[in-house]
This record gives sequence, C-alpha cells and structure tokens, in this order.
Amino acid sequence: MNTTAFRNHYRGAMAEAVANVARRINSTVEEEKDSLDLSNCKLISFPDGAFKVLRSVSDKIFVITLADNEMKVISSKFFSTFNQLRELDLQGNVLTKLPDSVGEMQHLTSISLANNSFSAFPDKLTEIATLERINLEGNNITEIPLDKLSAMPALKWLNLKSNPLDSNTRSALQSPQKCDILFTSE
Repeated sequence: MNTTAFRNHYRGAMAEAVANVARRINSTVEEEKDSLDLSNCKLISFPDGAFKVLRSVSDKIFVITLADNEMKVISSKFFSTFNQLRELDLQGNVLTKLPDSVGEMQHLTSISLANNSFSAFPDKLTEIATLERINLEGNNITEIPLDKLSAMPALKWLNLKSNPLDSNTRSALQSPQKCDILFTSE
C-alpha cells in the first residue's frame, strides 16, 4: 500500500470511528437512555465534544461503558459531569490512575478497571461510600489499602486476580474479610 492509499485508509477508519461515537451519543440523547456505551471505539480519552452534547441528559445517565478503548487518562470533568453514575466500566484500556474527583462520586456502586495499567490501588475509590464492586483484575498492583477497604460501608466484592500482589498483601487476604476478595494465590 502506498503512502497516499494508507493515509486515505487511515482517514476513512478515523472518520468511521468518529461517526460511530457520534451515533451512540446522539442515540443516548434522543432516546433519553440512562446508559451510554462507547466501548470498542478506539478512544484515547472521553471526547470533549461529547460533554456539550450530553449536558442536557448527563444527570440522567447512570451507566457508562468505555471498555476496550485506548484511554490513557480520564478527566476530572468526566466525573463532575456524570455525577449521578451508578456503574462505570473502564476495563481494557491503558489507564494508570484516576483523578481525585472520582472520590466525590456519591452514587457509584460498581467500577471495573480490569486489564488496565494500574501499578497502585486507586486510593480515592475508598472514599466512595456507595461503592459495592471494584474490579481490578489484570493490572500491576502489588499492595492494597486493606484498612481503608475494610472501612468502606458498602463494599461487597473486590477482584484482584492476575495482579502481582506482594507476599504481605497475599497473607493479609488469607484472613477473613468483610467482603468477597478474589485474588490469585501463588
């Protein structure tokens, strides 16, 4: 494939990806859906233009799926805009951290951060009193804040499978916890 053909193919693929995102966002707004699915859209971040389009319905969106994209970062603006979120699926991206504003989510019950690039447990999650389920499977986390996790009032389930947990953390997880903690013991 020559350079011109490659550029045209790339432009066509990008145009299709943008059109796909626009269709999904417009469908959410027009049909007043309570969920937004932007999974598998080749996103590297949440589209800035989407904030404007979704402004009128953002407080009615309870579930957002951004799984299997190429997101390296998620902005504070995302969490302040979608402050009524109950469920957030960010699995299959390349995230390494969350903004501090995630701790202000007052309705979030479930977050999936599986198969990302976290090397540290996102501590701000422990500030979300409503959080029941945290999926961190397949990251690079070596230790977790067990004391903070045990103080979380609603936490029922934590998945830490396929993380290189250090021996102290694995030992601590062997003792009974107030919630179900899944992890790979080696």
